[in-house]
Amino acid sequence: MKLKHIVIALSLSALAGCAGTAEQSDDATSEDRDWRDDCIYQPSVRGYRVLDAQNLLVDAAGRRTYHVVLRRKAYELRSSMGIAFKSTSSRVCEDFSEIVFRDNMFERSFESIRIRTIRLLTPEEEEHLLIQFGKKEPEIEQTPAPEDVKGAEVEELDTADND
Repeated sequence: MKLKHIVIALSLSALAGCAGTAEQSDDATSEDRDWRDDCIYQPSVRGYRVLDAQNLLVDAAGRRTYHVVLRRKAYELRSSMGIAFKSTSSRVCEDFSEIVFRDNMFERSFESIRIRTIRLLTPEEEEHLLIQFGKKEPEIEQTPAPEDVKGAEVEELDTADND
C-alpha cells in the first residue's frame, strides 16, 4: 500500500513538471522566459531538422520552433527515416521524454535517447542556430556606397605662408 502511494506521488510530480508551463507572448525575449519550462505539445509537431548528432530543431504548429538537445549523441539520427517522441502525456518535456528512431535502416531495432533540454526559439535564435551549425549561410550586408555631402569638403591649409 505504501509503495503504491510512493509510485503515484512520483508520477504526479513528473506530470506536474510538464503541465505547469505557461504560454509565452510573442514579444517575450529569451531572457524573459524560463527556458527549462518549455515543452512541446506532441500533436502539434510538424517536422524536424537535424543540426548534428545531439541537436535538432522541431517545427510545431503556429510557426513555433524548438531547439531539442539530447542527453547523448545519436550518430544514426541523420540517416533515420523519421523520429517519434516517447512521453507519458501529450506534452514532450525535457528530462521526462525521449526521442525514438530506427538506428539502422535494415534492422528492426529502435534507439531511444532521453531529451536533455527543450527551448522555444525566436526567429532570430533559429536563424543563429542554423548559421552556427552550418545549415544556412549568413546574410552578407552590403555597405552602401558613400554619398557626397555638401559642406564636407576638406580644406588644405598652406603651412608655407606661416614661416
